[in-house]
Amino acid sequence: MSSPGIYTRPFMLLCLSHALFAGSFNMMIPELPNYLDKMGGGDYKGWIIALFTLTAGLSRPFSGKLTDTIGRLPVMYVGTIACVVCSALYPVLHFVTGFMILRFFHGFSTGFKPTATAAYVADVVPEDRRGEAMGILGICLSVGASSAPPLGSWVSNTWGISMMFYSSAVLAVFSIVILLNMPETLKEKQKFTLAHLKIGKKDIYDPKSLPAAIVMLFCYLSYGIILTLIPDLSDHLGVSNRGTFFSIFTLSSASTRIFAGRISDQIGRVPVLKVSAWVIAASMLILAYANTAWLLYLGGLVFGLGNGIFSPAINAWTVDLGDQKQRGRALSTMFIALEIAIGGGALFAGWYFGSDIHHMPMVFVVAAVASVLGWVYLQFFWKKPHK
Repeated sequence: MSSPGIYTRPFMLLCLSHALFAGSFNMMIPELPNYLDKMGGGDYKGWIIALFTLTAGLSRPFSGKLTDTIGRLPVMYVGTIACVVCSALYPVLHFVTGFMILRFFHGFSTGFKPTATAAYVADVVPEDRRGEAMGILGICLSVGASSAPPLGSWVSNTWGISMMFYSSAVLAVFSIVILLNMPETLKEKQKFTLAHLKIGKKDIYDPKSLPAAIVMLFCYLSYGIILTLIPDLSDHLGVSNRGTFFSIFTLSSASTRIFAGRISDQIGRVPVLKVSAWVIAASMLILAYANTAWLLYLGGLVFGLGNGIFSPAINAWTVDLGDQKQRGRALSTMFIALEIAIGGGALFAGWYFGSDIHHMPMVFVVAAVASVLGWVYLQFFWKKPHK
């Protein structure tokens, strides 16, 4: 039976807003490498994701601190507005340097919105259902992310890439509108001052949530590699719609999130994370040897399963480990690791791949090894703290 502790109006509206937000920036990902090629910036493909995640990572300490001081909703507004503005400016700054500048500032959107969203969820759901709630939120993100890439490719092929960018901006606007009538959940909300932008060492990371950040570093290197290489691998294998892989991956991810979240509530986060590390590694090995479209799709399916198992558990574990009065800081710590992993994976993939398809398998093998190292850390190095 549905629990009123989870399925409240604010939570469901937040899920819808998160789906639209995810769709906004994901719909353009499959077309960006080709777009950059046409501008003469093919050598900078690794920076498409790296610049985005660099800014997201740099902004996490600010978003974490602001989430815990001025409120969850204002931080969501800032992140989503950044998404609107940058999406609308891509057709205007149609040159390599302008594109790179926009990718840098576009990262503010994911640096702010997810941190505040996860903290909001932790505020409004019971602790013993936290993994399940994070799974539901992840499903909504997956729905937005899975439907948007093929839609973006279709809009680009039908009406041109400029219309795709404008469509991305419209989705982000709808995401903001949904948030307007939602209640703030931070009880001791402060009025914003410039002092809130002063970041000290204690604002950068939460030592208690560092184990979750370490696991994220190892297991999410694969995601940056996926975002960078899959469009080229799709072209090489004759897949006309570059968004197909991302749809398969995100739908597969959505299919496991509630299931995995509930299990993590029952048996613990760490056992679930161990399983996900091996599944992610297996998906990378499939992609390393993918020489047909079907193997490409199989790799996306397995990667989605691994990601769907991993995401709700790592989010809930981060909140479990961190200081309950500074959830934003704990989540910021984990998300900084996420951005480093995605950006590092993207840079490595772009550098080693170098538009030579023969170099691609080794990149996926490295991602598989990194994921296994995440399991090694959990199995042999992490120790449950004494209460």
